[in-house]
Formats: sequence, C-alpha cells, structure tokens
Amino acid sequence: MEKKLVIKMIRNCLKQYYEADSMPIGDKDLDELTQRIFQIKEDEPTADLFDIVNDTVYEFLAN
Repeated sequence: MEKKLVIKMIRNCLKQYYEADSMPIGDKDLDELTQRIFQIKEDEPTADLFDIVNDTVYEFLAN
C-alpha cells in the first residue's frame, strides 16, 4: 500500500466535513492517521481500505 494514496484518501474524506481551504489537520496528525490506517489494514487484511480510512478519520474528528 502506498502512503501517498492513503494521504489522498484521508484528505478526500476530510472534505466531507471541512472545506478544502480549512483542513483541521497538520502533518503530525496526518502521519499519525496514516500509521493507524496501515496498522489496521495489517491487522485486518481483508478489510476494505476505503472503510478503514473513513472510520479512522471519523474517530479522529469525533475525539
């Protein structure tokens, strides 16, 4: 899995909640989310990447 793809998916998912100009996430948080997504995908290889990204971003924003 490529990191650039996951970052793009995270940013696209965030667009549901915020306008593109006001992304509430910094590089540190973006790296943390990316690592969390890679870990979940490694633990659950059959899980859909799209669902993992959406769930992880939602959890990040809800907490």
